[in-house]
Formats: sequence, C-alpha cells, structure tokens
Amino acid sequence: MLPRQVPLRLPRALVSASPRTRALASDAAAVVLAALDVWLVVPEEPPWYSPWFSWLAVAALLLRRHLPFVTVLLCVPGFFFGWAQLAAMIALGSLAKRELFSWKTAAGALLVCVCRFVLWPWTDFLDLTWKEHILDAMYGVLVAGMPVAIGMLITVRGQLSARIRDLARSQDREKRLHAATVRAAERAKLAREMHDVVSHQVTLIAMQAGALQVSTTDPESREAAATIRALSTQTLEELRELVGVLRSGGDEEEIQPGLDEVDALVHDGVAMTISVDPLSVPAPISRAAYRTVQEALTNVRKHAGGARTSVLVKESDGHLEIEVRNSRPRRRSPGFPSGGHGLLGLRERATLLSGTLDAGPTTDGGYRVIARYPL
Repeated sequence: MLPRQVPLRLPRALVSASPRTRALASDAAAVVLAALDVWLVVPEEPPWYSPWFSWLAVAALLLRRHLPFVTVLLCVPGFFFGWAQLAAMIALGSLAKRELFSWKTAAGALLVCVCRFVLWPWTDFLDLTWKEHILDAMYGVLVAGMPVAIGMLITVRGQLSARIRDLARSQDREKRLHAATVRAAERAKLAREMHDVVSHQVTLIAMQAGALQVSTTDPESREAAATIRALSTQTLEELRELVGVLRSGGDEEEIQPGLDEVDALVHDGVAMTISVDPLSVPAPISRAAYRTVQEALTNVRKHAGGARTSVLVKESDGHLEIEVRNSRPRRRSPGFPSGGHGLLGLRERATLLSGTLDAGPTTDGGYRVIARYPL
C-alpha cells in the first residue's frame, strides 16, 4: 500500500495576501535567514573587517528586487572575507530570476563560485591538499549553480503558467464559438418550424374569426370573434419578430418589450398610473413587469368584459410593485378556456427574479394581481 499523497498547499493568509505584502514577507524572511547564517558562525576573535562585510551583505538583500546585480556585488565581499554565504546565494537566485541566463548571471555565478573555492587568508588556501581543492571546486559549482537553477526555474514556471492560462482562455473562446454555432443552427431550425407550423395555424384562426365576425348576427359572438382576430393578429406580429431574431442569431431579450412600452397595452376603460422611471428599472425586472401587465389585462378581456380596470406601477420599500385590479364584470364572459397557465408562468418568472406574485378575487366581485420585484 502506497501512502496517500497530500497536495502541498500554502497558508490561506499567504495566498490571499496582495503581491506587495508577499514581497515584503519574502524580503523579511531572506534577511532573517541570512542574518542567522552570519550570527551563528561568527568566531570569537574575527578580523575587524569580516563582520562589517558580512552584515553589509545581509543589509544589501533589501535591494535584491530592484538592483539584483548590485546586490550580488555587495554580497561577494561578505562571502569572501566573512560568512555571508546564504546572503550571496539568495542574491544570486534573485539575479537569475530577473535576468535568466545573461552575462550578469554568469558573472555573479562565477564570483560566488570563486568565493566558495578560494579561502581567505591565502595561507589557509595554500595549505589545502589537491583533494580538498577539488572538493571545494565541486561545492563552489553547487553553491553557485543551485540558486541560478532555482531562480530560472521560478521564472520559467511563471511563464509556462501564463501560457497555460492563455491556452485555457483560447479553448474557452473556441468552446463558446462552437456553442454559438450550434445555437445558431438550432435557432434556424426552430425558426423554420415556427414559421411553417405555428404561423400557418394562427393565420387560419384569424381567418376563421374574421369570417365568424362577418357572418354572425349575435353581438356577443361578433365581439368574441373580433377579440380572437385581434389577438391572433398580435400573436402573428410577435411571432414574426421572434422568428426574425432566431434567424438573425441575435439575443431575443434585446427586443422584448419592457416597462417603457407598457402604455401600448392600455385600451379603453383602463386607468394607467406609473410613478417610476422605466429607464431606471433593470432590464429583467422591466420585461417581467411588462409581461405581468400584459397577462393581467388579457385575463380581464377574456373573463371580465366591460369591467373597470386600473394599472398601478410604483416603487415601494426597494421593490417594484405592479398592481392590476378590475371591478365586477358588466357582461357575461364569452367562455374562453383558461387553465391558469398564464398566472402560473408569471409566478415562476417572479420566483426566478426573487420576487412574489399574488392573485385573487376582491371583496367587490372583481379580481386583482399584485407582483413585487426587488430593485
């Protein structure tokens, strides 16, 4: 059984911190580690210049993000005459991260390698055997090569991550274009079906209603036929607009009427009061308000002929409130079929927009519909 691999995750505070905060934290950590590297190895009676050069190298790390090559040059004396090895390696890694493989990186790596290979004072260096010289040369290559490799690896990894993000965005764009192409094909197919089937059937209904209006002598039947013909004509107009949108591939929401066009729904016997600016209402809420008034007035025409009707649109407690109220019908309903699907659709629309819709009879024998949508 292999042990379960746990992904390495950075602390949440470090991930959510700003780039400036992370940079300051990185500089502080580098200075602290370099200072510990110097402080823990200082002998009891060092030469007077060695501590000065060592602590100068530690302080120079504060410049490594802005002047990395200068930082390496300031750290070299501290490494050669003192004990600032870690400071020189950190400075060299910052230089490689900024410059990648350039003459500055090569020069800095050579200086750090020489500082690790050559000992000070000279007498100690000359007393070493040839085996110790070979070992020091190997460690010099490692001390200089490891920061260069890490710095270049960090930069290359960042570049690869940026390329991967660009590729991911390109793939997302291709997917969206493919989906748009598929939707356009489906729109065209749906437009053909609607034009060939629905439009033909609605046209026949309008023609039959016109023939009934001319041939009948009953006033109520003639009025019902006129209403059917008018509604069929309006349905054909809306259907043609929708078919045009489907064929053009545009957004059907761009042409749907909103609260600014609700006046077109008003007919004789309807009192309209709008106390809000239609242009200030969000587009989804505006379209929902139009459909609410349209459906309510259609129900009044079908089931409450001759009733006095009022439409009120106002803002109340951060909500857009639409109230459509009608009085008791003055004449008998022509008996249009209704299953309540219109109000059901309005209630579902209101729920999707975090609103509410209430409908029910009033005490005077009328009916009212109240919808509230958050602004």
